[in-house]
Amino acid sequence: MIPKEILKKVKQIQIRSSRLVNDVLAGEYVSVFKGRGMEFDEVREYQAGDDIRTIDWNVTARLGHPYIKRYTEERELTIMFLVDLSFSGEFGSMTQLKNEIATEICAVLAFSAVRNNDKVGLILFTDKIEKFVPPKKGKTHVLRVIREVLYFKPENKGTDISIALEYLLKVTRRKTVCFLLSDFITEGFERVLRIANKRHDMVAVSITDPRELEIPNVGFVELEDAETGEITLIDTSDRKMMERFNRFNTKNMEERAKLFRGMGVDLVDVRTDSSYVEPIMRFFRTREKRLQY
Repeated sequence: MIPKEILKKVKQIQIRSSRLVNDVLAGEYVSVFKGRGMEFDEVREYQAGDDIRTIDWNVTARLGHPYIKRYTEERELTIMFLVDLSFSGEFGSMTQLKNEIATEICAVLAFSAVRNNDKVGLILFTDKIEKFVPPKKGKTHVLRVIREVLYFKPENKGTDISIALEYLLKVTRRKTVCFLLSDFITEGFERVLRIANKRHDMVAVSITDPRELEIPNVGFVELEDAETGEITLIDTSDRKMMERFNRFNTKNMEERAKLFRGMGVDLVDVRTDSSYVEPIMRFFRTREKRLQY
């Protein structure tokens, strides 16, 4: 049995996400994510104005007057979520943890997918594969995906994005739209990401807390690495040290953006101190504009 408090939280996310899908993302999802191609639909009689290149000459010869082939877009897609559940996601200096925001983003995109009859799958990972939920259709399945992201308790603490991407390549045969949600406080995944992006439509969703970029002047502070347990003592009143700290973090963010851009991987930058809706909308608008050219 699923505890009532879990069902209540999932229901709250469902209501909030459904409202966003209906009011904000209506039409955006369909216009950005196309199907796998065109599939045969039917043969019908030629009508004035039809493209003569679509004439089915075999049927035309057999019946004695022209017929054309009609095709429709094969709309069905598979949306995969790769969600980083390492312990650094359990941090949040604002109103929500990074993992909670990741859950809501998954919910919004998953409900957009199910509204268009697409399949949704899930890979939860740390420095190992923690959980795999095969792609399926339907609202009930989406609610399960949300519940897993929100309440699954990982066994490990670390991060290895390469393992998650390698697993994706093993369990998926057809091209998918893959959202990789992480704070990307790791390295060494570039080679596998480049390979995965050739087979799939990869979208990186980076979730950052402002305290990971800048720390206020509060004197001496002990910082603990959530994944390794290592503790570092820093003096936040040391202006030069804090300037180096801020420059280092800013440089990392810029290099990350440059890395994804160079691979042709879309990047959605989300922060815990502001709404994730605008970055997602900006991603949709940018991609739609790119598809028009």
